[in-house]
Amino acid sequence: MSDLFASAGMENDAPTPLAEQLRPTRLADVVGQEALLGPEGKLTRLIAAGRLSSLVLWGPPGVGKTTIARLLADEADLDFEQISAIFTGVADLRKVFARAKARRSSGRGTLLFVDEIHRFNKAQQDGFLPHMEDGTIVLVGATTENPSFELNAALLSRAQVYVLKALDAAALEALLKRAEDAAGRSLPLSLDAREGLVAISDGDGRFALTLAETVLAAVPPDGRPFTLEELSQLADRRAPKYDKAGDGHYNLASALQKSIRGSDVDAALYWAARMLEGGEDPMFVLRRLIVIASEDVGNADPRALPLAIAARDAFHMLGRPEGDIAIGQLVAYLATAPKSNASHVAFKQAKTAARETGSLAPPMHALNAPTATMKDLGYSEGYKYDHEAEEGFAGLDYFPEEMGRRQFYEPTDRGYDREIAGRLAEWRAKRVAG
Repeated sequence: MSDLFASAGMENDAPTPLAEQLRPTRLADVVGQEALLGPEGKLTRLIAAGRLSSLVLWGPPGVGKTTIARLLADEADLDFEQISAIFTGVADLRKVFARAKARRSSGRGTLLFVDEIHRFNKAQQDGFLPHMEDGTIVLVGATTENPSFELNAALLSRAQVYVLKALDAAALEALLKRAEDAAGRSLPLSLDAREGLVAISDGDGRFALTLAETVLAAVPPDGRPFTLEELSQLADRRAPKYDKAGDGHYNLASALQKSIRGSDVDAALYWAARMLEGGEDPMFVLRRLIVIASEDVGNADPRALPLAIAARDAFHMLGRPEGDIAIGQLVAYLATAPKSNASHVAFKQAKTAARETGSLAPPMHALNAPTATMKDLGYSEGYKYDHEAEEGFAGLDYFPEEMGRRQFYEPTDRGYDREIAGRLAEWRAKRVAG
């Protein structure tokens, strides 16, 4: 046990969290952000070109925002200064800017890292602008909120926004391996428990390392590895058995969609909750719900798709946990809406027909005639402008002449589909009569 505390910097009654002890010392060692920090990453290229300018790091907790800011300062040979918008007032900011000006007068630059920058009000955010413009500071702001909604346009115009993603299973595993290397032994976890630790970390590397530290300091019963249930008790958080990359991922997604399709609202809410509590990416759930809005609800309730898009936007704005409310509202709406897959079935049939019929030309009346030559060739001949026809329907046939008419779309008699079916029946009768 003494080795563990020594490796975590806890000897001599001076505890230092394992997550802090394992903080990377090079940008290349930051896990899970390859798009920014990989060999061809955006920030990698920026540093290589020597063009570090003010920026905002937007991402969920525990993904490396503070670490990246520190390492950017090292790479750019800038003095690093850190503040939090939660604990910093106007007087504190003045002192920060004064120190940065003093450094600049002696030939040193300052990278000012502002955690939770979205918590500063408009006036406070505006206070950064002159110091960014004259080069007194390179501002690196960190936020878990959408900068488009939380930061002033003036500040955003002077800072590039970089998006950090939640750490995936591979990145979290890499952090657990570092914890084990530091402790000199493996985490005493069963395979299910290890997978559960990754799942309940929910993309948060700091939480994963904190829980790993707890596991390493605990004494397993009977000297055996901790089970998933025992890990849940240590973490004080439920760890559902859920594999985000395997069968569990697709099984729960299938259960969610089929519950909604079957109008079982309570089951649908349960499966959505299972996915989210199991560590599923909320955007995966929202993408699946958007598909359901078109595939299963369809034109029986055309409001379903706009609501699904709105729920996605709401989640982007709110983050978690408040964004989960929008997901729950959407699940309940879709499950209780009338259902129709008529447009989905019709489009699949139309695709089949398109493959079978090849490159048949549209009828001449469906073609525009922007030149005299095209008009002489018969383009647009026989076209009738529907808006000038009785009840806005001229009754022309727009299928290729060689193909003949096909009927793909057959609306149901449920919800708004019923109105569409009546309208189509009326138009078909007029087209035959015409």
